[in-house]
Amino acid sequence: MASTNTAPVYGEVSSLPSGLKTFSTFPDLLMILEFVFGGLVWILVASTTLPGGLSLLQGWVMFVSVTLFVFTTILLFMYIVGVHGGKATWTTLDAFYHYTASLMYLSASVLQASATISTQGLGKIYQENIAAVVFSFVVTLVYVIHAVASLKRWKRSV
Repeated sequence: MASTNTAPVYGEVSSLPSGLKTFSTFPDLLMILEFVFGGLVWILVASTTLPGGLSLLQGWVMFVSVTLFVFTTILLFMYIVGVHGGKATWTTLDAFYHYTASLMYLSASVLQASATISTQGLGKIYQENIAAVVFSFVVTLVYVIHAVASLKRWKRSV
């Protein structure tokens, strides 16, 4: 006798919530932390100055923080509105996005730390850069945790 409990076909069922349920799942709650800490990195990097050619390093940090801030905001809004329509392909997109964002923020954090080392002894500029480094690594950690949670959710949906 055939079983009536068959596994869903790829692309039919998604574990992504929509509406206000978006704020009740662990991975999607992390998007709020990504938003807050990413915004802090953006503000801190924008408010600091670096001597000489080191400002080019902060250009990448600024690009990453602004771009991922905007994309995370758009993705969160799309989840709330329910654009994914319950399709499991969105779990793939979510996992890919957060994995890529983790790598981008890791590279930006390392560059910001490198630039900060060169400002040691410059008082307030050094302190602001230290804060930017700390929040940059915090948001990197949040993106990594979200990437792992998204990969687990993706594996369940396949």
